[in-house]
Amino acid sequence: MIKFLKIRLSGMMFLQFFIWGAWYTSISVFMSTEEAGMAGLVHWPFTVVPLAAIVAPFFVGLIADRFFATDRVLGVLHLLGGVFMLLTPQFVHSPVIFILLLFAFNLCYMPTISLANACAFHHIEDQEKEFPLIRVFGTLGWIASGLTVSFGLIYFVGEGIQPEATALPLYLTAAASFAFAALTFSLPHTPPAAKGQAVSVRSILGIDALKVLGSKSFYTFLAASLLLCIPLAAYYAYLPVFLEAARVPNIAAVQTIGQVSEVLFMLLMPFFFVRLGIKWMLGVGMLAWFLRYVLFALGASDPTLWMILFGIALHGICYDFFFVAGQIYVDIKAGEKFRAQAQGLIVLITYGVGMLIGAQIAGYIYNLYLTGQGPLSLEQWYSFWWIPAIFSLFVFLYFIIMFNDREAEKQVKDEEVKSL
Repeated sequence: MIKFLKIRLSGMMFLQFFIWGAWYTSISVFMSTEEAGMAGLVHWPFTVVPLAAIVAPFFVGLIADRFFATDRVLGVLHLLGGVFMLLTPQFVHSPVIFILLLFAFNLCYMPTISLANACAFHHIEDQEKEFPLIRVFGTLGWIASGLTVSFGLIYFVGEGIQPEATALPLYLTAAASFAFAALTFSLPHTPPAAKGQAVSVRSILGIDALKVLGSKSFYTFLAASLLLCIPLAAYYAYLPVFLEAARVPNIAAVQTIGQVSEVLFMLLMPFFFVRLGIKWMLGVGMLAWFLRYVLFALGASDPTLWMILFGIALHGICYDFFFVAGQIYVDIKAGEKFRAQAQGLIVLITYGVGMLIGAQIAGYIYNLYLTGQGPLSLEQWYSFWWIPAIFSLFVFLYFIIMFNDREAEKQVKDEEVKSL
């Protein structure tokens, strides 16, 4: 019975991130086509995601966690999200409605990330050992979505047409959302985690945690996290369009190289933590973003396929060494009492505020290069990628100079040495 429960929870994680990956890695390619005619609006889907991420903690903290069973909320939100995504392609020639429907979808989707985690944590006994084995199916789901878009949907499009350039990934997302909603009927009952507990906007925003954790190094980390997510938005929004310009086939599938790398470096993190410590784990993660954008720029100038693919493969270091290591650092600083608030704060700053600012800036810069003659040339992409590269380098230098948390360094190394 316990084994079957873990299978269901793993399936939940698989679909959770299959849904996100199915549309997120291809929407910019579809919007840039002549049929859609929204090349200048590519940054907006990557704006509504962080907007929804900012709203999500309030919905979860004030409503979902207090009044409704988590499994039922998951089902309803994914059902509604599936309906919104199903409607989205019907308004491809009405950009405002198209973007608003994507926003509505993400308002339904973003709260389910933390709710799915809460559901899994409620039904397992050993979080540190069991949760990673369940969560890794989320990464596998993202990989599967990319492979499905590039290779599975190719049978439904005409010869010479990439599935990413069609609305099919959006319909695939809707279908997966409906499948998730159906799956929730098999999930065990998960009562609201904060039923009867007092909650405030201050706690949701992490203000109470910030007052306790505040130090020069912690503020440096928060500032660097926000700043790094500004160039990060350019990667998510414009990599698929760049790959198409570089004539890289199977765009969605190629991007899954990053998720494969993510799994590999996740397994290697304890080894690197002992040898690098928290400062240089975070620093290497930031530096990897600089190197990735440099590789994209140099790869565009030739174009050189191996540079582009290697830049994508750096995702494992970019994500694990910065985001995952950052979550570990926050957890160590916060302790049990302020753990939830502190983790919510870093998500709000990175995936919310940082990505929101980044999407708008990336869109502004991209549109400066965009002309009425069509997509960016490879020469223009060369110039485009140097902008986030240089910005990432300045963030790295700022962090390395300003961050010096010796207490956290000692605690991280002690704990990691014990785990080896």
